[in-house]
Amino acid sequence: MNLIMFSIAITALISLILVFIAFWLPTINPDHEKLSPYECGFDPLGSARLPFSIRFFLVAILFLLFDLEIALLLPLPWGDQLNSPFITIIWASIIIILLTLGLVYEWLQGGLEWAE
Repeated sequence: MNLIMFSIAITALISLILVFIAFWLPTINPDHEKLSPYECGFDPLGSARLPFSIRFFLVAILFLLFDLEIALLLPLPWGDQLNSPFITIIWASIIIILLTLGLVYEWLQGGLEWAE
């Protein structure tokens, strides 16, 4: 068996094991919360017009912002193969500095405090 077929077989075996575990593991200990159709934490019999906390949305936006930071910095290891890798380092440093300053600003304004 050559190396390519061996790699494909191992990958398929690991994938099948993970799929089996993903379907088998949640059925071991089902409780009332797992079996309920609502996963948002609100009462399913109450009003559907409950206001959301604005802090929830701020934390979600901050998460998306720093998630995009990772996407912007992913090509960084390939930047050293350019003619001038110093420019890539400068741009990456600017991105990290801007995001750090934004995080410090949000922290000082109290945007990361969950409870008042």
